[in-house]
Amino acid sequence: MVIKRDKYLNELILRMNNGLIKVITGIRRCGKSYLLNKLFYDYLIKSGVDKKHIITFSFDVDEDIDLLDKYYPEEETRYYQRGKKKYTVNPKKFRAYIKEKTNNNEQFYLLLDEIQILDNFVFTLNGFLRHENFDTYVTGSNSKMLSSDIITEFRGRGDNINIYPLSFEEYYQDSSLTFKEAYDEYSYYGGMPILLSMKDNKQKTNYLKDLFKEVYIKDIVERHNITNINSFDKLLDILASSIGSYTNPKKIEDTFLSESNIIYSNDTIKKHINYLEDSFLINKVDRYDIKGRKYIKSNSKYYFTDLGLRNARLNFRQQEPTHIMENIIYNELINRGYNVDIGVVEIVEKNKANNSIRKQLEVDFVIQTNNDKFYIQSAYTLADEEKIIQEEKSLLNIHDSFTKIIIVNDDIKSWKTNNGTIILSLKDFLLKKINIGL
Repeated sequence: MVIKRDKYLNELILRMNNGLIKVITGIRRCGKSYLLNKLFYDYLIKSGVDKKHIITFSFDVDEDIDLLDKYYPEEETRYYQRGKKKYTVNPKKFRAYIKEKTNNNEQFYLLLDEIQILDNFVFTLNGFLRHENFDTYVTGSNSKMLSSDIITEFRGRGDNINIYPLSFEEYYQDSSLTFKEAYDEYSYYGGMPILLSMKDNKQKTNYLKDLFKEVYIKDIVERHNITNINSFDKLLDILASSIGSYTNPKKIEDTFLSESNIIYSNDTIKKHINYLEDSFLINKVDRYDIKGRKYIKSNSKYYFTDLGLRNARLNFRQQEPTHIMENIIYNELINRGYNVDIGVVEIVEKNKANNSIRKQLEVDFVIQTNNDKFYIQSAYTLADEEKIIQEEKSLLNIHDSFTKIIIVNDDIKSWKTNNGTIILSLKDFLLKKINIGL
């Protein structure tokens, strides 16, 4: 099965021969290698590039590593440290391999997979930039490959493309299911590309459970030498259980102390959450005071990059449709490249005793584009007028002219309230059937 990832393929095409190292990052198993070694490779061939001018190398594949054995045989190609299982490839041998495969006169495309396994890879890649006829593309899966690290380590010479699991639209187009069937599956199993080739539900659940435990968690624990495994496991459960809800490290620390009498410090929790973010498992979203135009650091929300992994962590329990829908909308907005915050609007109301009280109303998402802004509320259903008033209240207290939207999971046609708020079906939003600028 060929899964089109046109958005990301086009991003690579736009960056061709720009003099920078194209670095493809993203959560493990989301399709980075497939994008580089299948889709982009095929594009180069169809564009007329000779196969000899496309150098592919996967640092996690034994067959490729074995190609280096003839270079500098007196030096180790790789080594292991038992326990932490550190695995690296000798850069001197790799540079010799590339030198033999290329020359200084013709254009070459270097497609390098899992580059972080190459020892001192930043030095080697920066060296490739001195060859004007080299156009280099790399993938990586761990914290070394984060965009902020790339900017620092490559000194402005890295161009980051972060990819995600399949968007709902990608999943739907390749699934041969109705919208409802596809949405139910996507909400439950998520968007890991390999799932589309699995027909058995037990196979899907086992795959996701093993992936979470044996790949993601094992990788994080070993890489960061985490010793308090039980606390880290419980932290994962808390974050998975609280998608769409406010929380913070101090609140989590208090929960550990009150419920389990475990001391799990605020600083350690922050550090462990950062590890999860660095591995692309979760995304932190900060609160933004819309009227005050400032961030509120006291509480944040955390969303999972892939809901199938989140559900696998909870053994496929806690299927709250409202929070899952909110997570899907967030992922879709991020996938489209928008900056997303949680909005807060402060208002003053009179209580029953006619006293003025301050209240904070939540706006689920504040979306910033290049030249526009949108406000979105996620409402699973709008059953009656009272529910519409409730969902619209925070939006109507934002006194600007930017577009305000309520996304609902009802099968409806798009319409506007008397106040100008767009009521948009989840189906139309996910499949981009209504052009509202998003």
